[in-house]
Amino acid sequence: MKFDKELQREAAKIGMTATLGVTVVTSLFMKNSAAKKAHIIAGSAFCGFALWHTFLYDSKSKKAIKSVEIENNES
Repeated sequence: MKFDKELQREAAKIGMTATLGVTVVTSLFMKNSAAKKAHIIAGSAFCGFALWHTFLYDSKSKKAIKSVEIENNES
């Protein structure tokens, strides 16, 4: 099954929400070594999901380049 961009974006958002929740909850128990490890792992996973989510969108510069190429080809 192939995942389209919208489904990938939703998965990234759900992952960001879940890992941010774990990060917030574990921040209350930082004296516990297991909670501290979970906090670090969840924070790192959050950064990964945020990066993935960012890469799922086209940048404005790519859109500008494509529009210029289309205009050049039409003339």
